[in-house]
Amino acid sequence: MLLLTIFLTGSCDFFRSIAGRPTSSEIAQKLIQIKSEEAAHKAMVDSLKKVEKAYADSLAVVDSMSKKKETLMNTTKLGGLDSGVPYAKYYIIIGSFMDKANAKRLADKVGNLGYPATLICFKNGYNAVGVCPSGTLVDVYTALNKIKNEKFCPSGAWILANN
Repeated sequence: MLLLTIFLTGSCDFFRSIAGRPTSSEIAQKLIQIKSEEAAHKAMVDSLKKVEKAYADSLAVVDSMSKKKETLMNTTKLGGLDSGVPYAKYYIIIGSFMDKANAKRLADKVGNLGYPATLICFKNGYNAVGVCPSGTLVDVYTALNKIKNEKFCPSGAWILANN
């Protein structure tokens, strides 16, 4: 009987529980919780770093556009959209026409050259031809620099921000 009592009371966890200290299983659970919180914190820091990089890249693009005298216009500056909302945040506008048929002809022409075009109609009556849709300013600016080497691209091509 004495041997059984010594065996039952001989574990560290028994003495820890009597002293009000955490047991081995409680320590293991706390370690799991700490590791989970560390992983969540790391994910949040990584996300913030991505946002910071995107912001820095956008500022660099805006600076480059300013130096090259490129144009970035918001849909609201053009009186807003007539109907529908283009699905991308940014487009390169390669032409704008009062006559929708002219815009359609240009869209078909560049579409046949491998640049699918979107007709964007504004409340002010103009119909713009947008190409190279993008979700980021960095990507659309890169595309603008590339597309300017195409024969169909006018020197006055500009970027539309669809906000």
